[in-house]
Amino acid sequence: MQAQSMPHRLVDQFDDMDEEGDIADFLDDTDGEYYGGETALDDDDMELTRVTDTSSAQARKGKDIQGIPWERLNITREIYRTTRLEQYRNYENIPSSGEAVDKECNQMEKGGNYYEFFHNARLVKPTILHFQLRNLVWATSKHDVYLMSNYSVMHWSSLSRNLTEVLNFSGHIAPTEKHTGSLLEGFTQTQISTLAVRDNFLVAGGFQGELTCKRLDRKGVSFCTRTTYEDNAITNAIEIYDSPSGEIHFMASNNDGGVREYDMERFQLLNHFRFPWPVNHTSVSPDRKLITVVGDHLDGWLVDSRSGKTVASTVGHLDYSFASAWHPDGCTFATGNQDKTCRVWDLRNLSSSIAILKGNMGAVRSIRYSSDGQFMVVAEPVDFVHVYSTKADYKKRQEIDFFGEISGVCLSPDDESLYIGVWDQIYASLLQYNKRHRYNYLDSYV
Repeated sequence: MQAQSMPHRLVDQFDDMDEEGDIADFLDDTDGEYYGGETALDDDDMELTRVTDTSSAQARKGKDIQGIPWERLNITREIYRTTRLEQYRNYENIPSSGEAVDKECNQMEKGGNYYEFFHNARLVKPTILHFQLRNLVWATSKHDVYLMSNYSVMHWSSLSRNLTEVLNFSGHIAPTEKHTGSLLEGFTQTQISTLAVRDNFLVAGGFQGELTCKRLDRKGVSFCTRTTYEDNAITNAIEIYDSPSGEIHFMASNNDGGVREYDMERFQLLNHFRFPWPVNHTSVSPDRKLITVVGDHLDGWLVDSRSGKTVASTVGHLDYSFASAWHPDGCTFATGNQDKTCRVWDLRNLSSSIAILKGNMGAVRSIRYSSDGQFMVVAEPVDFVHVYSTKADYKKRQEIDFFGEISGVCLSPDDESLYIGVWDQIYASLLQYNKRHRYNYLDSYV
């Protein structure tokens, strides 16, 4: 992956890259360039951007889910969507990988309706540090969400509508517990590149190989360490999971080619596997025997979780991969790539993928399976999240359509809530969708 950070204003980064768009730009000049540059908002524009939350009841009456006042703008939503689709340039490490995919495969059928819009929380302001790393939103229940907002890990309660700071990395952070290998001096101004939260455990990965571990039911920080002191040391992804013995472990994927496994009780390094390229994401199989390893390589690798030896590979992607996930059945897993596809694989026959799922605009940056295995959620970098039905063999999908950078996507452990972090200069927010039920008479938090 690219060893560079993302500034806190999206548009600055992409003046040179011409990859992403920013909604604010069209408020000032809808006939001008949509990509890059700061926007000076006059009084009329400021009035347009005073956006409040959107509820499901308001959305049913026709209000835009993000509160964008299309009726007061000199451009329609449909035209702006078309323009975004035409002008967006997907970031590629392998030139034309997306174009090759466009020629080879088509989008799966739309029309699924599995999750319905429930609320857009404008108080929540998700942010992104690195443009390729988008796993920064995690739900520990259908009401509790953790996310990055600038230097802070924030907690959002959709029940009380309260936003609280959990951990602030802008100053100095040091562990309050003593564990072997912990850096008691801690860190100062850590740039958080990736995050994982599960139950009462939080692990944040940093741009210089930092790992910070916190128990949410205790004050302070439990453990701080540096995985490596190499220059190219970005922590790209973290996964928290149950070990075969029932203990809580976490795995960190790093740009130095290392995959490191730690326990969450004593925070000791249990395994360190080395690969010949930057590892962008790993995921552990349900039986804990295999690890999917994807990174700056066209192929994905399946690795024995005890020895670290590669036991199989997946061939088909045309660019570098940044996402992976296992279906609860333990036979199926998925990989997400900058060639704009998510490929689904079956352990019993890895000669080719069983499904190739193409995005609308950009790379597949995040993949999440529902805990019951019925759905797979796939997030692009911007504007689109897709929910595929596994019962329909991934041939049917729900398309969730909005405007803005996606900082992360997650399902609650009970699959009842789907959260999407949206980073934008003006329309930053947290979108909440609730699972549809056959007898869903009322909007309810219960």
